[in-house]
Order: sequence, then structure tokens, then C-alpha cells
Amino acid sequence: MSAFMPIDIDIVHVARLARIDLHPDELESYRAQLGVILEHAAKVQAYDTSGVEPISHPLGFTNAFREDEPAPSLPRDEVLSAAPEARDGYFVAPPTMETE
Repeated sequence: MSAFMPIDIDIVHVARLARIDLHPDELESYRAQLGVILEHAAKVQAYDTSGVEPISHPLGFTNAFREDEPAPSLPRDEVLSAAPEARDGYFVAPPTMETE
């Protein structure tokens, strides 16, 4: 049994705010699911985190940037030879927007 008070949720109001059209048969199922989520959030908020330093990411990532140093490009003919279609030294691609 949970030590937290059950949360009364107006699921019709929540669905309206989220612009979700719920069938009456779905209301109780979603009310129960949202209640479980909110109860879990309340449990997490109850933990004493006063001695925990805030972090921006749970994993200790460091930037993996490298110096931006100029390097020679591949030869145009070599690059275009790998393209599905090329014409006059350019890639040929299908149009992204049709115009009439």
C-alpha cells in the first residue's frame, strides 16, 4: 500500500487540455495510468536530494570536439562517380517541392 494520498484526476479535463478525444470506455483506464505516473512522480519528489549536486546529464559526457583544421577535399570526379545521378559536374536530385 502506498504512503501517498491517491490523486483525484479529472481525466476529461486533462484530455480536453491535451486535445485528445477519449471514448468513455477509455476514461477509467487513462485515469488509472495517469494516477500511477503521478504517484511515482510524488515518490521521486519525496527523496532527500539536499546533498546531491545538480547535473545536466546522467552520464559523464565530455565534449568530443576536434580542432577544425582545413584538409584537401576529395576530387570532384571521384565524388560524382559515387552519386546515383550526376550532370554537368553536379549531383542530380529529385525536386523537393512540386510546382504547377
